[in-house]
Amino acid sequence: MSNINLKQNYNNIYVNRDVLLLAICQALFMTSTAAIISASALIGHMLAENKELATVPLACQFAGMTLSTIPISFMMKWIGRRNGFTCGLLTGIIGAILAVYAITTDNFLLFCFGSGLIGVMNAVGQYYRFAAADIAVDAFRSKAISLVLAGGVLASIGPLLASWSKEMLAPIDFAGIYIVVLILFGTSIIVIRFVNIPKPDQEEKRGITRPLTQIIIQPKFIIAMTAGASAYATMALLMTATPLAMGACNFGFIDSAQVIQWHVVGMYAPAFFTGSLIKKYGVGKIAALGSILLGLCIVINISGLSLAHFWIGGMILGIGWNFLFISGTTLLTETYTPSEKAKSQGFNDFIIFGSVACASLLSGFMHQNLGWENMNYAVIPIIILSIVVVIWLFFHKQLRRA
Repeated sequence: MSNINLKQNYNNIYVNRDVLLLAICQALFMTSTAAIISASALIGHMLAENKELATVPLACQFAGMTLSTIPISFMMKWIGRRNGFTCGLLTGIIGAILAVYAITTDNFLLFCFGSGLIGVMNAVGQYYRFAAADIAVDAFRSKAISLVLAGGVLASIGPLLASWSKEMLAPIDFAGIYIVVLILFGTSIIVIRFVNIPKPDQEEKRGITRPLTQIIIQPKFIIAMTAGASAYATMALLMTATPLAMGACNFGFIDSAQVIQWHVVGMYAPAFFTGSLIKKYGVGKIAALGSILLGLCIVINISGLSLAHFWIGGMILGIGWNFLFISGTTLLTETYTPSEKAKSQGFNDFIIFGSVACASLLSGFMHQNLGWENMNYAVIPIIILSIVVVIWLFFHKQLRRA
């Protein structure tokens, strides 16, 4: 075997190792997120005097995520991804500590603030997928992104951890969940320090860049960003309200936790092969399938209120999110140069998680005033938008070939 082949095999081993470690970080990150989603609206309902504000803490979490995406992207440009991840995780630990204190002292506003700091950590966690793109060659990029997101399948234990830790600090309900979140963030700090992510070079730091407006008006960029925002907004609007809807149907916390658990399985289990599907069939077809599955979720949700309807609808919603979001992320990586990476990724995630924050904020209000069925009808225009941009992608590719 030649020295070139030996070096290539050596590099592949380390790339695979780093992808695995990033997948572990993704698993820990999404486990904490799944645990929080299982309980946040219920905690908000418990602490808030006005029950319409039940989902405000989760909206604060997404708002913290949204406001942090661009600054974090530029921070990573200068100090590197690994140091950026560490800073974000430390911020999340502070947020988890404040959340525990807020629940034990019955302080709704402090719980919202702690949730906002956890949102900063969540913004950082969204860059695990881009870190995978950084360490992979072009041919392996979609698969690397997919495999890192696949680490989130372990997050299906998040709702079970939430159920198990709900009474950890009894008689105070729910505070123990954030003790678990704190431990998960601490473990992530240890793991991320072993990941070998290339440090930003001079081209990335100081290279010539196009104006942001010139980047974001590219059809590919608009399509990728809209696909990601549609997938996340639909998921956030419905899954934030799911525990409330199930509570209104007299299901217990363990029932809603298991529904969230299988929703998370739907979100991340397909990621083991989504990258291969994109490589084989193209990003447009997989994105289209994701949009169709989101529509199927709505059909199931409005068909009944049994445990099976919530369970199957949530799982289909997760699979649809997976196909549409990974397709959008893969497409986005084709729209910028290394020096444009920070502002392009930052702007993309700002728009995506801004839509998620709005969806989460509206979710509790819509459930309280419209009800579960009408909420599902309200999501249909978002799904139609995702279908429109996928059709645009097909026409764009045809025009490029002409």
